[in-house]
Amino acid sequence: MLVLEKLQEKFPEEIIETGESAGQTYVVVKREKIFEILKFLHESGELLFDHLADLTAVDWLKKKTPRFEVVYNLFSIRYKHFLRVKAQVPEEDPRITSVSSIWKVANWFEREVYDMFGIVFEGHPDLRRLLMPEDWEGFPLRKDYPLSLEPEQEWQGLVELKEKARRLAPFDWYQRVPGERGPSEVNEEAKEG
Repeated sequence: MLVLEKLQEKFPEEIIETGESAGQTYVVVKREKIFEILKFLHESGELLFDHLADLTAVDWLKKKTPRFEVVYNLFSIRYKHFLRVKAQVPEEDPRITSVSSIWKVANWFEREVYDMFGIVFEGHPDLRRLLMPEDWEGFPLRKDYPLSLEPEQEWQGLVELKEKARRLAPFDWYQRVPGERGPSEVNEEAKEG
């Protein structure tokens, strides 16, 4: 593929592996030059990967070293080809350069990866949690994140939310009160009637 040839020509020392998986070409690169590699793919007139379709991460806990990979799924609208770029990120130093200045959409993708995996994107304009509350402890998509916690270990905001739900349950329209028709029964009668 022309893309791999161009990459190997321009960044011979940074390419770790190339291949194909599920019909899509991929390349594994060293994280230190990720910004330069992706900028080249974006700006090269012969390649023109102008669309960052997705940016995510993989946790290879106990299966691969380094533990993490940041994965960039690129698409060239003009040439209609895909490329998956994977950058290896070690557990001891989970950092990689932000590409939000290349593709604006990376801003949100990087925040999500930071929130879920704890990978820091250096140079990101506003790196903070996106899905979890700011005071949440841990990173939920890491393989060693606990599936459940003891009640005393739960996030305080969730404890408060559960208590509020218990207090407000008697006012819940959808909660059936013994002896009264529920909303679904009222709707069924209206349809039949």
